Amino acid sequence: MAFEGLTDRLQKAMEKLRRKPKVTEADLRETMREIRLALLEADVNFKVVKDFVKTVREKAAGAEVLKGLNPAQQIVKIVNEELTKLMGEEAVPLNKAPHIPTVIMMVGLQGAGKTTTAGKLALRLKNESHARPMFIAADVYRPAAITQLQQVADQIDVPVFEKGTDVDPVEIVREGMDVAKKNHNDYVIIDTAGRLQIDEQLMDELANIKELVNPNEILLVIDSMTGQNAVNTAQGFDDKLDITGVVLTKLDGDTRGGAAMSIRAVTGKPIKFVGEGEKMEDLDVFHPDRMASRILGMGDMMTLIEKAQKNFDEEQAQETMDKMRENTFDYNDFLAQMDQVTKMGPLENILKMMPGMANNPALKNLNLDPKQFAHIRAIVLSMTPEERENPDLMNPSRRRRLAAGAGRPIVEVNRMIKQFNQMRKMMKQVTNGNLSGMQNMFGGQMPGGKMGQMAMSRMARKMKKDKQKRIKKLRKLRKKK
Repeated sequence: MAFEGLTDRLQKAMEKLRRKPKVTEADLRETMREIRLALLEADVNFKVVKDFVKTVREKAAGAEVLKGLNPAQQIVKIVNEELTKLMGEEAVPLNKAPHIPTVIMMVGLQGAGKTTTAGKLALRLKNESHARPMFIAADVYRPAAITQLQQVADQIDVPVFEKGTDVDPVEIVREGMDVAKKNHNDYVIIDTAGRLQIDEQLMDELANIKELVNPNEILLVIDSMTGQNAVNTAQGFDDKLDITGVVLTKLDGDTRGGAAMSIRAVTGKPIKFVGEGEKMEDLDVFHPDRMASRILGMGDMMTLIEKAQKNFDEEQAQETMDKMRENTFDYNDFLAQMDQVTKMGPLENILKMMPGMANNPALKNLNLDPKQFAHIRAIVLSMTPEERENPDLMNPSRRRRLAAGAGRPIVEVNRMIKQFNQMRKMMKQVTNGNLSGMQNMFGGQMPGGKMGQMAMSRMARKMKKDKQKRIKKLRKLRKKK
């Protein structure tokens, strides 16, 4: 994930402060130096770093902070607030036309991921507002650009207007707009051409398309792995086109993430979406406050909850909770839950959204090979229906049969069964409002220290309240009967 190195450096700097009973001016200077180096190493723009550190130092240097109660926590709070401001304070929604269609121009350099991002955005619009988007294929220069757009469109069932590669892009857009109005498409997404670098011909063409359609959005798609070049690209496109927003791609890759923290400060234009995966569903609204929390290792519970709500069936989830509470959770439920969790994205990314888990040593050493899920599935599917419904039947001879049926070593089968039993026991404790199972899992310490403990306590209390509400509801129903 992006920001891993930055998160590690900042957490270490903050941890040094937390260990001190009293924070002096010298301690503050040392912390500011660590923050400055961490940001520069993360490829954040030098001027942005300079201004950021100056602001934090001025706010943290006040006597009321250094001499107040728990100064380290107050400084962390100031850093968190300033990081959020740096990246834009709040999420910025898409601009929408007062009448259909809303026109969105996708612009950017070649290889940034414009076409794939256009597909992700169209799917998001379809899922969120039942929109009927249409693509216009205006990239007539890149080999197979139209074919790629058509393949993306086929995956999500969205029509494409194209006229081949021998027609002027401005004319293609003109005719495409007529078709969209005729077919009452609510969104038109124009996939424009890119270049390896900004040039006058590209900019003139984009300016002509802009003048023709007067788009509601000009979204600049930027590869976050390009570091400082991302900021220069954003400035170049903004100067020529007056972009309305930015989409950062490959934020899940091996990137230092500095672009996300520099673009808003340098251009004044908001980051509207981020791409953190290769699937069509992997496009998320950019929330500066949540990203700041993730950078500081404080987790991102809101995004985690939203992902869960989007991918989990509520009735099935409630049924699973009841089974966990009653200790009747079986391998059929386990398989269904595993399928729903994998839809949320890579498991290590999900775990990093929990408070204190971003740089947890246990998580760093955790090898979460996607093939392991396939192996677990093969083992479970090798069970008989009776074995799946009754996990306690797993004696040695049955385990040997499972290993042969799934083509996996017996050691792997034993490990999976042991982990399943541990999980079943722990989840029974948690769903009944007892946190000892979770504490034992982390060696007596909750993830994220006090912050993690508070989050887990809130979750346990909510589960207990939900349980009490259901019991009251059942009693009322019985009385009516």
